[in-house]
Amino acid sequence: MKRSKATKNGHRSGLIAALDIGTSKIACFIAKASADGEPEIVGIGHQLSAGVRAGNIVDMEAVEAVVRATVETAEQMAGENVRDIAVCISGGAPSSKLISFDMAIDGHEIGDADLRRALDPAWLRTHQPDDRRVLHTIPVAFSIDGNRGVRDPRGMFADKLGVNMVILSAATGAMRNLDSVISRCHLDIEHHVVSSYASGLACLVDDETELGVTLIDMGGGTTTVSVFFDGEVVYSDCIPVGGAHVTNDIARGLSTPLSYAERMKTLYGSVVPSPSDDREALQVPLVGEDEHDSNQVPRSMLVGIVRPRIEEILEMVRDRLAETGFDQVAGRRAVLTGGASQLTGVRELTAQMLDKNVRIGRPVGIRGLAEATGGPAFAACAGLIKYVIANQAESATAAVRAMEVPSSRFGRLGAWFRENL
Repeated sequence: MKRSKATKNGHRSGLIAALDIGTSKIACFIAKASADGEPEIVGIGHQLSAGVRAGNIVDMEAVEAVVRATVETAEQMAGENVRDIAVCISGGAPSSKLISFDMAIDGHEIGDADLRRALDPAWLRTHQPDDRRVLHTIPVAFSIDGNRGVRDPRGMFADKLGVNMVILSAATGAMRNLDSVISRCHLDIEHHVVSSYASGLACLVDDETELGVTLIDMGGGTTTVSVFFDGEVVYSDCIPVGGAHVTNDIARGLSTPLSYAERMKTLYGSVVPSPSDDREALQVPLVGEDEHDSNQVPRSMLVGIVRPRIEEILEMVRDRLAETGFDQVAGRRAVLTGGASQLTGVRELTAQMLDKNVRIGRPVGIRGLAEATGGPAFAACAGLIKYVIANQAESATAAVRAMEVPSSRFGRLGAWFRENL
């Protein structure tokens, strides 16, 4: 298939494509926005990942081959080709920075141009080191002449506009490698989105994002954490440990091949010991031995390998939140996503260690997801679809607003009320 002749999606075909390049799998969703605004998945592709370690690309050719196969599988199911694609970021050590600044307005009415100037990534790069690339600039609060609590300043008059903003960034080198791989697949990156941010868009409900919640995305090579409060993401961080490290621990601890270690983790892995673990024996083939030559080990030994690594991940999450002070902002709610969150007992252990009410997050508000791809492991890819739709809606609203030029002060005020109330 010659991808260079693909139709640009989002403009002509109306398709939205999302790609999640992870350590354990690479997944692609193709969706079409329906009349009610709820996206419908029309194409799905996913393959075992290759050439990715701890979320970072280590073998360009291997990643390119898997990305091509994954996207083409989704395209065949959708019946159309795509060109523009949104990509999920889990490598490059994504992190957040909260900044506050004031901007002179000189007494005139605040409009879209003022907000675009405030959110312009060009000058915001001055707040980031040269080796970091700005991915998201998210305003979380505004103030007008020192008066806080403003949700939307457009249409108001002020001498000074204050902005509290979260900047999400990732390492420039890792981003360039990702861009290069996608370009070699004859695809154009429309959006870069941090994985835990995307997972939150897919799994969280409005009340959680308003009151405060911690989103923990436990992937194969990394665990990304985001805190949502007052309807926006206010903190994001990445821990370079994930489910693949559990698999490696099992392989080393039981001297078994990695493929079988992954199978044991999926079928029998647990972080909660039970009284029957010592009596339940598991057949474990040894590395380099014939399949018929295997050891018998009690399930309690497997639990004894899995639990410490999951405890380590959760301890690192707890410490990061405590160091930054966002453990208080996040409240008493936590949501787990990602493939590693499906291990038996992870929810209960997380509730115990973080002292929060915990649930497993699955994509909501998206039609057409198969049962195999509707779980926590595919939350980030589903969140990318929602991100693109929200971005398109915002762009369309801004375009309509730019075309409307009310002739009077009362006309401008009426337009503002119609758009925001």
